Amino acid sequence: MKIDRGKSVLLVIDMQARVLDLIPEHAQIHARCAGLIDLANDLGVPVLLSTHYARGLGEVLPDLAARVADGSVVHKAHFSCVEGGCFEGRAEASRQQWILCGIEAHACVMLTALDLAAAGKDVFVVSDAIAARADEDRQVALQRMAAAGITAVTREMVFFEWLRRAGTPEFKECSRKYLR
Repeated sequence: MKIDRGKSVLLVIDMQARVLDLIPEHAQIHARCAGLIDLANDLGVPVLLSTHYARGLGEVLPDLAARVADGSVVHKAHFSCVEGGCFEGRAEASRQQWILCGIEAHACVMLTALDLAAAGKDVFVVSDAIAARADEDRQVALQRMAAAGITAVTREMVFFEWLRRAGTPEFKECSRKYLR
């Protein structure tokens, strides 16, 4: 199945400095999540950011929070955003397709993905925009999510599926900004 921007929401999971700084490729993951947020904003795709146990781990990175509308940061203590009730009463909850990125792959990303899939949502995890402190945890999480019917995609796959066609002013502008 293709990703359809009219049906999708981007969920950026737990991009908080205290955990992100422990991840070897933290600067890349930060930049990749920021780029996905910017692309979603340019294309009118709703964006949510989650924060896990902010009292202990701090808030979402300020530059990411500044990219989203007020009220788009959801707080949780559960590892899964679904189990934590983050989407209850939110308009985004009615969207069928969920595009996930962030940290950590084997904890909050995977558990949220599994719960969204169990709730009947189409879940796409952006494999080049998720990370864990140990790459083995990331790899096994991707395998486990695939076994549960969750689709791994790349940032460029999301880009091309959201845009659908070349030759438009929108494609030209977005390709200049996001294809490198």
